[in-house]
Amino acid sequence: MSQPEPEAEAVDNRKQRRRGKTKGRNVDLNALLEVQNLLGDESRQRDYLIEHLHKIQDEFGHLAAPHLVALAHEMRLATTEVYEVASFYHHFDVVREGEAAPPALTVRVCDSVSCEMAGSEALISSLESSFGDAVRVQRVPCVGRCDRAPVAVVKQYTVDNATPEAVRSAVERGNFEQPMPDDGTDFDAYKAAGGYRLYDRLLAGAVSGDEVIETLNGTQLRGLGGAGFPVGRKWGILRDQPAPRLCAINIDEGEPGTFKDRFYMLSDPHRFLEGMLIAARVIGIDQCYIYIRDEYPSVIQILHQAVDDLRQKSGYELPLIEIRRGAGAYICGEESAMIESIEGKRGMPRLRPPYVAQVGLFGRPTLEHNCESLFWVRDVIEKGSEWFDSQGRNGRQGVRSFSVSGRVNKPGVHLAPAGITIKELIDEYCGGMLDGHRFYGYFPGGASGGILPASLSDIPLDFDTLQEFGCFIGSAAVVVLSDQDSAKQAALNSLKFFAHESCGQCTPCRVGCEKAVSIMQTGDWDIEQLHDLSDVMIDASICGLGQAAPNPILSVIKYFPHELGIEENQ
Repeated sequence: MSQPEPEAEAVDNRKQRRRGKTKGRNVDLNALLEVQNLLGDESRQRDYLIEHLHKIQDEFGHLAAPHLVALAHEMRLATTEVYEVASFYHHFDVVREGEAAPPALTVRVCDSVSCEMAGSEALISSLESSFGDAVRVQRVPCVGRCDRAPVAVVKQYTVDNATPEAVRSAVERGNFEQPMPDDGTDFDAYKAAGGYRLYDRLLAGAVSGDEVIETLNGTQLRGLGGAGFPVGRKWGILRDQPAPRLCAINIDEGEPGTFKDRFYMLSDPHRFLEGMLIAARVIGIDQCYIYIRDEYPSVIQILHQAVDDLRQKSGYELPLIEIRRGAGAYICGEESAMIESIEGKRGMPRLRPPYVAQVGLFGRPTLEHNCESLFWVRDVIEKGSEWFDSQGRNGRQGVRSFSVSGRVNKPGVHLAPAGITIKELIDEYCGGMLDGHRFYGYFPGGASGGILPASLSDIPLDFDTLQEFGCFIGSAAVVVLSDQDSAKQAALNSLKFFAHESCGQCTPCRVGCEKAVSIMQTGDWDIEQLHDLSDVMIDASICGLGQAAPNPILSVIKYFPHELGIEENQ
């Protein structure tokens, strides 16, 4: 009998050693039992991956390698699929083998433009000095409370107008639950005040879907997340798509300066839900997904309660309503990135066409909406298009919810006529400028909307009125600068935000934002190079993040040249 060749024998020995073992990492039994206990009888479908990652993060304060491997095993996914999703989102602390877990307590301090203006840098330095290594102090982008800047978050507890003393007190107190509003969110109260009456009429056939769309088409109600697409037209397009049709609602307002959605969801969630149900009935939708940013735990809790009340008290045959929790990614405010996230993936924008109205969530035609657009549906249908459109100013129509922060006496959400000017908004709604501050400039539409000088204070604030000035209104996030601020510094802050939040999918945005920051941080801006970068980002980026990121840069060059040492007549 011939002897086996040495190489063949070595291969056979390796096969014997591997026999009975799975490919990749072995599953730790204790970690698997912990994951199974957390998931309970909930679905293991792929689109629940982010929800399940949240459960592990909430329970243990981080995502350890054994738990990620166990979750992959439980959901029948490759471990790399779980890792790539977990590592994409900022709110997941992925701890790889051999790495130390983060401290048990993290204090997150917003360092976006409104909070930086209000002193977040000094707050961060003070907290880092006082806490040392015992508590992690983490810089984070906008947390959606710009009217109360600076803001710190201790687990789920928010410290508004934060001082070092207030944050230390919150840490020492140890109660990190956010208090809930005690009015405006009750189903019975909303119903008694006329709520769901329109929906009842729609169900009874007293109002037809055609009449609803006709009314919406006759008004200036548009998408209020930033794009401004007419609501009635969007509903008509979806209605013509093949069934089944889905709905995905975006409450992931991560634009620095924006907080209107949080305001409306905390004060009147059933008005929004009624708008959603009307849309579902008119269009023929039987599955609705509500995507809420993780920075809004109170909103998540209130909407869960409101949906539960609908199920238990309304008597309606409801569509499937699922509330999905974001994980700290500004890019998921882009409609296709949000859809990817709901599907349990990294929030990477899709190339278009096809558009989400044709091929959206789970490959089906999808109505994608900002929550405020749906919030106004009941009022527009009940009161008529004339009621809505007659409230404009300076030749514009409708109303806008302005999120105002910065150097004004009354920051907050102000419902004002579409077309109001910044001067009128400050004087009539915001109580004027803070004492000792003179109006200097403003972001008309958040960090991506550009920066305008005080000399352009008479432009009507609305869709389609700001483009000629290199700006746009977006979600109407207005940040007011004074003579004690620097537009140059505000632009740098904005570009740092975009560099942090770029999904990295396309080179123009990923490299362009980082390169712009490095140039701007030198102090002496290379204007020619910044113009070249801006051109490439605007022309070649896949989505609106990269396309709009240069706006603050170009605004400073055009409207604040004195801050760059440039003669204004050049």
